[in-house]
Amino acid sequence: MAPFYQFGFFGEWTSLLFAFAIGIGFGFFLERAGFGSSTKLAAQFYGRDLAVFKVMFTAIVTAMLGLFWLAWMGVLDLSRVNVLPTYFVPQLVGGLIFGVGFVTGGYCPGTCAVAAVTGKMDGWIHLVGMMAGILLFGELYPALEGFYNSSSMGVVSLDSLLGIPYGTAVFLIAVLAVGGFYFAEKIEKRFTSVRSGS
Repeated sequence: MAPFYQFGFFGEWTSLLFAFAIGIGFGFFLERAGFGSSTKLAAQFYGRDLAVFKVMFTAIVTAMLGLFWLAWMGVLDLSRVNVLPTYFVPQLVGGLIFGVGFVTGGYCPGTCAVAAVTGKMDGWIHLVGMMAGILLFGELYPALEGFYNSSSMGVVSLDSLLGIPYGTAVFLIAVLAVGGFYFAEKIEKRFTSVRSGS
């Protein structure tokens, strides 16, 4: 039964080693997928290359299906999987800030770290900027704490929000992913044909 750490199968240091190994693996595969390039990442916002959307949505759906089937088989206790609570307005504002930074800079936190490690100067600039932003937020937190904790909705999941069974929500997201991949291919082909003048 998992999560293994919560059930005492290994200790804190072992969990940190697992986290380190998973982080290295995640960074390696991001780089191999070309996500250490701000040009490739920014291209998704212009419809030229939706690889980021397809790869990340594939990862989300794979993890979702894995959790669903592991829980169904009795291997994983979903009630022990940590889900962060929703603070609607602050998270909406944070998402908008994140999105603007992603569009203008071409990196998210993970990909800028990958770019920095592979020696890209723009990756280092973004990484330093991100760390500066974290430090600034930490200093300003006492003034922002009220807003930060506002509009709390508790732990929200799609099935509870829509009032549907968990399995139905999983199925709908999988169908949405297939539709998303289909339209992503259409958008890329349309952009390619427009650029080629055909």
